[in-house]
Amino acid sequence: MLDGLKSSLRAALKKIVNSSAVDEVLIKELSKDIQRSLLQSDVNVKHVFQITKNLEERSLKETPPPGLSRKDHIVKILYDELAKLLGTEDQFSFQPGKINKVLMLGIQGSGKTTITAKLAKFLTKQGYRVAVIGADTYRPGALTQLKTMCEKANVEVYGEEKNKDPSDIVKNGLKHLEVQHFDVILIDTAGRHKEEKELLDEMVRISKVANPDLALLVIDGTIGQQCYNQAEAFHKTVPVGGIIITKLDSSAKGGGALAAAAATGARIMYIGTGERIDDLEKFSPTRFVGRLLGMGDIQALLDMAKRLETEGNEERLKRITHGKMNMEDFYFQIEEATKAGGLRNILENMPGVSGMVKEDQLEQQEERMEKWRYIIQSMTKEEKSDPDVINASRVKRLARGSGWPEHEVKELLKAYKNSKSMMKASKGRQLQGMLRKMGLG
Repeated sequence: MLDGLKSSLRAALKKIVNSSAVDEVLIKELSKDIQRSLLQSDVNVKHVFQITKNLEERSLKETPPPGLSRKDHIVKILYDELAKLLGTEDQFSFQPGKINKVLMLGIQGSGKTTITAKLAKFLTKQGYRVAVIGADTYRPGALTQLKTMCEKANVEVYGEEKNKDPSDIVKNGLKHLEVQHFDVILIDTAGRHKEEKELLDEMVRISKVANPDLALLVIDGTIGQQCYNQAEAFHKTVPVGGIIITKLDSSAKGGGALAAAAATGARIMYIGTGERIDDLEKFSPTRFVGRLLGMGDIQALLDMAKRLETEGNEERLKRITHGKMNMEDFYFQIEEATKAGGLRNILENMPGVSGMVKEDQLEQQEERMEKWRYIIQSMTKEEKSDPDVINASRVKRLARGSGWPEHEVKELLKAYKNSKSMMKASKGRQLQGMLRKMGLG
C-alpha cells in the first residue's frame, strides 16, 4: 500500500536516525526530502509546505521531553504532523439494540458495490448481523455482482431485478429485513447517471425513504486531490458521516486522496487495501502513519515503555525480567501491544510471538491474539499465576470455557513459555531493543 511514499519517507528518516548529530542543516534537508515524498504522492502543495514548516519550527524550537533524545523527538514531530494531515482519531460504533441503516454513496467506478460487500463481511466478523439492499437500478448486473460477493460473507441481499425505482426498492427492502432483527443494513446505490444532478437528486430521494444513521461516501483513491471536490458535492446533497477510500494498493495518488478527503472535515472511516473481500480495514491516522514510517504507533510504544518502568509496574517488570512471568503478565503484554497499534512491528519484536508471524499472516495473528484474550480470561486465579499447572484436562476445560479449539489453548501456552524463557535469557532487554530497532532508542 502506497509503497512509493512509504519507501521515500523511510529513506528520509534514516538520515536522522543514522546521523551522528542533529543540526539545522540536517533538519532542513529532512524537510526537503519530506516535501518531495508528499508531492510525489499527490498531496496538496499548501498542506505539504505547512507540514514541513511546522516540522522545521518545532524541531528547532521545542525541547524534547525528559527521556526522549532529540532524534526521537524529531521523528515524533514528523509523525504528529503527518497524522494531523490525515484527520482526527475519532471512534465510531454502531448503536446496540436498534437497526443501523447505512447509505453507501459514490460515483461509478469508485468500487462502491465491491466495498459494500467487503464492509458487510468486515462487520459480520465483528459480530454484527448484517444485511444488504441492492438499489443500483442503473448498472446492468449490479445486483448479481452484489449477491455473488455477499454469498462469500454469508450475508443476505435484498433486491428486485425488475423494479427500476430505487426508492421503492429501499422501502420494500427495509420492510422485508426489519422484522429479522439485523444490527446493520447496508444500502448500495447507483453511481452512474446521464447527469450528475440526476444522481444527486436520486440520493436525496433514497435518503428520505431510508432515513440512514450513517451515509458513507466511497471514493476511488487513484483520483488523488480530486477527492475533495467529489466529497464536497455529495456532502452538500446528503450529509456524509464517513468516507471510504478504495484502491490504495495500486495508486501513487493515494496520499493525495487521503489528505484531500480528510480536508473536507468528514472522517475517513475505512480504507480498501486490495482486491480480496477481506482487504478492508478501519482507518486510524496514527496507525496509518506509523505503518508508513515503519514504526507502529510511536507515542503508544513510548507510553508502553514508560508504563513498564513506572513504580506501579516495578513488581511486574521484576517478574518478567527474572523469568518469573505468569499468565497475567503475558496478558498485560498482549494488552499493551494492542494499545500500541502497529501490530506488525510489535509482533516482530515481541518475544515468543515473533517467530510465529509472517507478512501474509498478520490478520490471522491479530485474530489469534483476540482468542488468547478470551482463553486467559477463562483461566482460574491459580492457572493465571502458575500456568504450569495447566494439564490436558484443564486445556479441554479452557477450550470449552473460551469457545475456542484446544489447539488454540496449546498455542497460547507455547507462546507464553517462549516469551518467559526468552525474557529470562535477555534480562528484559527486548523492550529497549525493540525501541532501538525502530529508531527510538
